[in-house]
Amino acid sequence: MPDQIFTPATPATPATTPQHSVEDYKSGVKPTWCPGCGDFGVLNAVYNSLRAKGYAPQDVVLVSGIGCSSRLPFFSSTYGFHTVHGRTMPIATGIKVANPELKVLALSGDGDAFAIGGGHFIHAARRNLDVCYVIMDNSIYGLTKGQTSPTSMVGFVTKTTPKGTPDRPVNPLQLAMASGATFVARAFSGKPKELAELIVQGIDHKGFAIIDTYSPCPTFNKVNTFKYYRDQAVDLPRDHDASDVMQAWARAQSTDPVYLGVLYRAEGEASFEEHIQAAHSGTEENAAAVMEQILERYS
Repeated sequence: MPDQIFTPATPATPATTPQHSVEDYKSGVKPTWCPGCGDFGVLNAVYNSLRAKGYAPQDVVLVSGIGCSSRLPFFSSTYGFHTVHGRTMPIATGIKVANPELKVLALSGDGDAFAIGGGHFIHAARRNLDVCYVIMDNSIYGLTKGQTSPTSMVGFVTKTTPKGTPDRPVNPLQLAMASGATFVARAFSGKPKELAELIVQGIDHKGFAIIDTYSPCPTFNKVNTFKYYRDQAVDLPRDHDASDVMQAWARAQSTDPVYLGVLYRAEGEASFEEHIQAAHSGTEENAAAVMEQILERYS
């Protein structure tokens, strides 16, 4: 694993076919997750998505927060930045704005993303930051041994809520859409091949891409298990229109079943980085054109 201090890399020449094997993205550090953890599937999907894109490891930065899932950069040979709790998005923003040519993937758990990091998540979405954010959602705080998280169901019993939590869960996909994210998807770590394909789409998307990924914790969450998600989750219907935000909103709200796939995608909108570049380009025309595009979205 390279040092965690960020060092800009020389941009890679885009590859038309995979130039690296999965082994090229492995750091050699053995994953320390509990046996059966859903995060193994996410790690596999990250390796395969990078292989499919043909990126050189030194041209990729994996940014994570704090939590079981946020150990993922240690198991990868890319550049990695293990930040403090809830600060994945500010660091990812700084890296991407400083060097837009780098391929930045953000990785967090549901507690890190939607509790202490919730404010940062909203602002990254509304800015349309050009980053793919993969969230390993297990509806529990695993690293601190099993407390309710922002996505835990009402009535969920833990050590800190022995009578069940009274709090309603956050709906990550609806929060993302309401905040302005332009690519909103849901995945399941029990389907790593499909998750890898979604990550590739998220990387290719120009703008803020969120992939909320059900990633069961077999140690502390005995409710939201692999079987639970296999019984509850189905692929989106073939006729789903990802450009229809109201249809996406309704399907994001569905709990029986829950839908997997790209629920919402908005194409052709200026990213945060493009807005900054236009503002500093020295030409009023470029800056005005980008601002006009942003204003049209909300008119």
